[in-house]
Amino acid sequence: MTLRPVETWLTDMDGVLVHEEVPIPGAKEFIEALKGSGRRFLVLTNNSIFTPRDLRARLLGSGIDVPEEAIWTSALATAQFLADQRPDGTAYVVGEAGLTTALHDIGYVMTDRDPDYVVLGETRTYSFEAITKAIRLVAAGARFIATNPDASGPSQQGMLPATGSVAALISTATGHSPYFVGKPNPLMMRSALNRIEAHSETTVMVGDRMDTDIISGLEAGLQTCLVLTGSTQRGQVERFPYRPTRVFDSIADLVDLV
Repeated sequence: MTLRPVETWLTDMDGVLVHEEVPIPGAKEFIEALKGSGRRFLVLTNNSIFTPRDLRARLLGSGIDVPEEAIWTSALATAQFLADQRPDGTAYVVGEAGLTTALHDIGYVMTDRDPDYVVLGETRTYSFEAITKAIRLVAAGARFIATNPDASGPSQQGMLPATGSVAALISTATGHSPYFVGKPNPLMMRSALNRIEAHSETTVMVGDRMDTDIISGLEAGLQTCLVLTGSTQRGQVERFPYRPTRVFDSIADLVDLV
């Protein structure tokens, strides 16, 4: 199956452009091709720890030069969702600078006194005290939002619990499940499209995971490209009840399609 004419590109970061901070061959060339083409594009990530400025610096350290304004995180998507739902609200936040900065930028007040929302993001230092506070606030009536459902994440030392795991703990304690904004929720794709004024019919999503990148792109009406440098291997594709538009060995194979 060939791709329809593409005017806008969305691409996942981890597993597509980098492994941790190690660049994947072809990633630099792909980003440079996008910038040279003048086409609109965004690099997407469920990681809510870092601000776009932080992520730009990390990618630049890997030799990949992505403009700050071309990075869209689950924290930004969550902030946009809350701004649309309840402007100038209040939230108790468990997370890092990527999330708190995004919420401050939309005019939200951080508080633990009767907040509108408990907003859970990713952090490398989950505090039992903070989780306990979140449980008590959700039980008392605060609406429960989480940036993404990822159960675990990688680190130099091995697997780490991520937002989904901690959300499950809070849900078990309170009986209330969160609304997850990040992938695989197609809301994140739609918020990205709105960010760059793009149309789903002429946009392609590049990702390495069938269960997040590809399904969320598909449900948002995008064309999808799976690359085999991350979580999903070629032999696993047929196990899913849906398919990507195209499958490629790596991001290097897409450079000539830009």
